[in-house]
Amino acid sequence: MPELASLLPMLAVLLVIGAFAGVVGGLLGVGGGIVLVPAFFYAFSHLGLGGDQIMQVCVATSMATIVITSLRSVSAHHKRGAVDWAVLKAWSPTLAVSAAVGTFVASRVPSATLQVVFGTLAGLAGLWMAFGRDDWRLGTQMPVQPTRSALAGGVGFFSAMMGIGGGTFGVPLMTLYAMPIHRAVATASGFGVVIAVPSVIGFLLLPVTDAPPWTVGAVNLPAFLVVIGTTLLTTPLGVRLAHAMNPKPLKRAFAVFLTLVALNMLRKVLGW
Repeated sequence: MPELASLLPMLAVLLVIGAFAGVVGGLLGVGGGIVLVPAFFYAFSHLGLGGDQIMQVCVATSMATIVITSLRSVSAHHKRGAVDWAVLKAWSPTLAVSAAVGTFVASRVPSATLQVVFGTLAGLAGLWMAFGRDDWRLGTQMPVQPTRSALAGGVGFFSAMMGIGGGTFGVPLMTLYAMPIHRAVATASGFGVVIAVPSVIGFLLLPVTDAPPWTVGAVNLPAFLVVIGTTLLTTPLGVRLAHAMNPKPLKRAFAVFLTLVALNMLRKVLGW
């Protein structure tokens, strides 16, 4: 097969990416997309794959994995009674519509624009992880209209643009409105499903030139399958490590790492 020479090294790199994403996700409770998008970007770029729409492929493939991981996560949280279904139902329509709009925009802007969006917002997420405090509040209960639609619209739109699920923005947002952290994490896993499904449908219809081998629309199938398989194996390891050690200093270390990754992505856009 002509693509075998490029596919084999890509699979080897993807195994490492999936293993790392699973451990970090289980250890620190961060969404996979915040790890996968930059990892895909650097892996495909290093291997000379992806062409001018490399970020679209990274974002779309990350979103495809989030469909599976979020469904698994929300099911597990539901069994523990942790999901706030009233909040999830109230926020879902705006999340879905705004995610579809974000996907439409992401499919039409240059790859460099998505790098800027991801680098900027991931850097802010890293700063939040490093310096955010548990006692900060915007209110004592979840917001009602029109604030709810404005916030849900922002979460859905920018999550779709970045290729991430609901946790990166949803968890800190809900805790700022006094929702307990475990309930926020559980509910945000539902956000991930609502955001990812319309995004993946849109990206599957996007034609990509010079895409990595075995890419359908903008979704790279080998990356999707390998990451899903490896995270199933390594996420429980991360969870066990989280119970065996204090995750707070590790979370701050990851925040520094994430901020540096974001700054490096911005540096590449500027050509430095």
